[in-house]
Amino acid sequence: MIKISPSILSSDYGNLSSELKRMEACGADMLHIDVMDGHFVPNITLGAPIVKCIRKSSTLPFDVHLMISDPYKYIPDFVNAGSDIITFHAEADSDIEKTIDLILASGKKAGLSVKPKTPVEAVYPYLDKLSMVLVMTVEPGFGGQSFMEDMMPKVSAVRSEIDRRGLDVDIQVDGGINKDTISIAAKAGANVFVSGNAIFSSDNAEKTIADFKVRASV
Repeated sequence: MIKISPSILSSDYGNLSSELKRMEACGADMLHIDVMDGHFVPNITLGAPIVKCIRKSSTLPFDVHLMISDPYKYIPDFVNAGSDIITFHAEADSDIEKTIDLILASGKKAGLSVKPKTPVEAVYPYLDKLSMVLVMTVEPGFGGQSFMEDMMPKVSAVRSEIDRRGLDVDIQVDGGINKDTISIAAKAGANVFVSGNAIFSSDNAEKTIADFKVRASV
């Protein structure tokens, strides 16, 4: 199933509540929330208190992407804040399996992400427990970067492994997703698309999201 997850990193933070409501009205399937600690990636965004605050502004699933060094330590905070899917990085310091198990024990869905330089095979041992694999199509840390098409073999490889095992696991791509690149990622096997600038800066976000879904389905 094709899903569009607008990244609030590109939203108007001064009007965040209305921005979330706007995305819901425009047909978004979930909301992508980037959490950066200034250590794992060279940028700082927001934390669990803000996620908790904005939870009441939308009924959409919160797709929370933890770009932090020690995700295990903060899983309870993001669970209590209202996250629905919690994705963390295979490159982080926390024990991967323990972190996944903590997310699942909290009644939430777990996702695992890899940076561009990390082989996608790093997620294979955990696929049976995951709801989503996130293949970064830019270096994580900042919005507005260009799509890295050379990440598509990784998307295809993990899609083949998921299909081989008969699993129901989404493949998400994040970084540089627009009307031109979404079809490339979809053909490689992705079905969940994070997009920030292309949606939030659009003159007609509803039309953009609808167009994205058509292009990803071709």
